[in-house]
Amino acid sequence: MKASTREWIKKAESDYQLAVSLTRRRKVLAHDHACFHFQQAAEKYLKARLEEADVRFLKTHDIAALIQSAALIEPLWSAMTAAGRRLNKFAVHVRYPGDDATAAEMRTAHADAKLIRQEARDALGL
Repeated sequence: MKASTREWIKKAESDYQLAVSLTRRRKVLAHDHACFHFQQAAEKYLKARLEEADVRFLKTHDIAALIQSAALIEPLWSAMTAAGRRLNKFAVHVRYPGDDATAAEMRTAHADAKLIRQEARDALGL
């Protein structure tokens, strides 16, 4: 595995583990932060897979677009496009006032990120 791929994985896993820990909070709710980090984890795992396959990608937070790029090497990943679209909204919107993530959205973001993470880890032999 390329060193650059390992760097993407390290960042992705850090985001994922932080997001999971935020879902367990009871006193101070952190739905927005958890959703943001789930989005970031999915994005970085997809970029890791693309990096490993030498597929160039744009600097983007659009997970659905990254999935479509990855589908060139992982055709079945097109089935994850809906999950990517759901995660896209958490790249920016929840970081500003007026658009708060709900507990239900956090659970969905967790499931979507978990799916993308697992597919990427399997494809990368992790």
